[in-house]
Amino acid sequence: MINSTPIISVVIPVYNGAKTIKETIESVLQQTYQSFEIIAINDGSTDDTLAVINSIQDPKIKVFSYANAGLSASRNRGFARACGEFIAFLDADDLWTNDKLESQLEALQQSPQAAVAYSWTDHIDEYGQFLRPASYTSYSGNIYERLLVGNFLACGSNTLIRAQSLTQIGGFDESLNSAEDWDMWLRLSALYEFVVVPRPQVLYRISPSSMSTNISKMEIASLQVIERAYNQAPKSLHYLKKEALGFLYKFLMSKVLQDSVKRQRGLKAAKVLFNYLKQDSSLLQSGRLKLYLLSKVITANLLPFYQNTIEW
Repeated sequence: MINSTPIISVVIPVYNGAKTIKETIESVLQQTYQSFEIIAINDGSTDDTLAVINSIQDPKIKVFSYANAGLSASRNRGFARACGEFIAFLDADDLWTNDKLESQLEALQQSPQAAVAYSWTDHIDEYGQFLRPASYTSYSGNIYERLLVGNFLACGSNTLIRAQSLTQIGGFDESLNSAEDWDMWLRLSALYEFVVVPRPQVLYRISPSSMSTNISKMEIASLQVIERAYNQAPKSLHYLKKEALGFLYKFLMSKVLQDSVKRQRGLKAAKVLFNYLKQDSSLLQSGRLKLYLLSKVITANLLPFYQNTIEW
């Protein structure tokens, strides 16, 4: 395998990921399917990331260092260096189960009309322990309409994609600093079918530093993606836009309330809840849920270190 062209290229962008990058790479090296290369894009890290990667002795790993340019640019840089017929992206703190590549490749081989395979996703904590299911959604075929409502694929570490389809749509949008994966899936689903592997194979890491600190950035970028998507979508689907906005604010609300909330995050929760109520009037019909959410927001503002958790 070492002397032949790999079937799959795994692109791992990393910025200051010294604490998790070794475990992430090892979750790839332990795959049951072994015809792959790992392209690690060091995005201007200032910690020990590069030393940690170089300490892993495996000929499948190729490392390239650049000045910091962000996640989308790093993914595109990795794709530009990829040799594989199929491309998988993996963030530097996420993990895969050892059958992820094999299962998704088999799904694509059995569905030649599909360009993308995805799996179910679980949340893990900063120590790699299971927290909760993230997304157990199973839509196959033409899922464009479903994705217009919301990004049920959960994270950018999920998919296996035919390289030729990525080339056709032009890669990730480097002007987006969040929600770039949703934008990518939307553009792919407008042209190609998707296929699902109905098992949790992607482990999406949640840590205190990643939870609610970028809510504003996520909101702004997601609204940009929604506006662009509906400007390009057929008019017959424009009625879904209100549902998409409701889905977005429900997601942001859950992100705000899933960790220890300081006062400024509580204020952000109040703003997100206000926007959610504006977009999804059905919530107003659920008095019990409304009171629960309001109590969470009030508690977050009055008790800065209150532990808030919420399941959706």
